[in-house]
Amino acid sequence: MEKLVSGKIKRSKDRHAPEVSLQTGFPSAATHYHEASIDLHNELVYNQDATFFIRVEGNSWSKFNIRHNDVLIIDRALKLKQNRLALVVQEGEFDVIRFSENQAKSEFLLWGVVSYIIKDVL
Repeated sequence: MEKLVSGKIKRSKDRHAPEVSLQTGFPSAATHYHEASIDLHNELVYNQDATFFIRVEGNSWSKFNIRHNDVLIIDRALKLKQNRLALVVQEGEFDVIRFSENQAKSEFLLWGVVSYIIKDVL
């Protein structure tokens, strides 16, 4: 059985605040190229109120290339369609399935659709 760990999603804070340079001496020619950092929450979350993250412990879902310490982004608002990965509850335990017409006849409780898998490569 996989162990799932979830945490509360926090709103991102804008870190970029334009201000006058406090640098003394010759200014860098690249100061105007400063860009705001990438906010993965804005890039990877479709429905903020219906999305949560879980960290996977174990390798029992390796057939879907989901391994130990990967993070699944689960969206409860997405529709379950053919060939999508879904987090379901079957026989009282969490499981990941790839939905097909054959599963439409089996009994499970849909917990959400997997929108992204963030891999741990270290």
